[in-house]
Amino acid sequence: MASTVISDKRPGYGRLLRTPGALSFLLPGFAARQPFAMLTIGIVLLVQHTTGSFGSAGAVAAVTGVSMALFAPQSGKLADRFGQRAVLIPGVLVHTASVSLLVVLALSGAPLWALFLAAVPAGASVPQVGPMVRARWAAKLDGTPLMPTAAAFESVTDEFTFVVGPVLATALCTGVHPAAGLIAEAALTLFGGLFFAAQRATQPAFGISAAGSSDPRRSALSIPGVRVLVVAFLGIGSVFGGMQVSLTAFTEEIGNPGANGLLYGIFAAGNMLAGIAMGAVAWKVGPRRRLILGYAGLTVAASLLWTTHSVLLLGALGLVVGLCIAPALITGYTIVETLIPASARTEAFTWLTGAVALGQAAAVTVAGRLADAHGASTGFLVPMVGTALALATLLALRSRLKPRETSLVAARGIGHRVPVAVD
Repeated sequence: MASTVISDKRPGYGRLLRTPGALSFLLPGFAARQPFAMLTIGIVLLVQHTTGSFGSAGAVAAVTGVSMALFAPQSGKLADRFGQRAVLIPGVLVHTASVSLLVVLALSGAPLWALFLAAVPAGASVPQVGPMVRARWAAKLDGTPLMPTAAAFESVTDEFTFVVGPVLATALCTGVHPAAGLIAEAALTLFGGLFFAAQRATQPAFGISAAGSSDPRRSALSIPGVRVLVVAFLGIGSVFGGMQVSLTAFTEEIGNPGANGLLYGIFAAGNMLAGIAMGAVAWKVGPRRRLILGYAGLTVAASLLWTTHSVLLLGALGLVVGLCIAPALITGYTIVETLIPASARTEAFTWLTGAVALGQAAAVTVAGRLADAHGASTGFLVPMVGTALALATLLALRSRLKPRETSLVAARGIGHRVPVAVD
């Protein structure tokens, strides 16, 4: 069916940032969301240094990612019920202590099983600041033309984090000390997380069931469309994880480990630039079609990574892959907002964030073992396979991404909610 547009031109970022109270949670939120970008690469670089194995490093990072993926939605659900502050403060303290323990164990030559044990609470306690920020935007802007702009802005912020985080972690690990990346990650989590938690005025209401919901404790994952998006975000996670390990192995293989941060930064910069463009365009294509088209482009670009053996070509192709990720991420977050009740926002966002972490965890494990056994280029097969499987799922189940009927009509009457583009 052809897409039609029944919406006005999208407001700009300047108007978004002038939203009262926005900067009070955006600035500390940026620092507190660094763990998602720094933790995996920090673990890979430290454990590879202490063990000499990318496979072992990827396995430890994978345990962290799996733990985060399993516990993040529960953290989001608790935040919806008891408030973000009540969940964030203990989580930040546990995360800082767990990462510190992991660093001590790795540097002391502890066995791999001990690193696994420390990695579990380190991943489980990663503060879900990105979903919490999205929930604050949704609470402030629900039903306004600024909501799609906020979704794009958050994805740009995420991608800027992925520009700064891996480059910072790599520079600290290679230029200061192998553990410096994780130490910086723990410090940013502690201070940024506590400062973010202190912003009570912008915290969304909690403990309120959605209108028309027969079970206020029903999981967001029970909604079929959310499950489809989780699969799509698993594929995106496979790109992040596969790129992190394979780029690290590639630069080690050519004897220039310092180029890793630059190459990953180029990849993330492409992601960020595409995110900026996504937020500035008033789209004439419906979100479901945008998601599928963007994901198809991502799959094609990711499928070419393993064929590249030149730094220049890998940087250029990494830029293209980054440009293709943002449309899929932003559109996915936009769609999930139309599928869920307000009482499950944070949980739904954390399911998507957790899916990225789980896909990343699986990817670093498989890519690390492939790189150890067959060379760095084989690690790039992981993003190809992950995105191809996710794209097939999206195509087969795209009908489940239709918005909830209640999301089209607000409680106060027809026309209260701003019209959106439809497929």
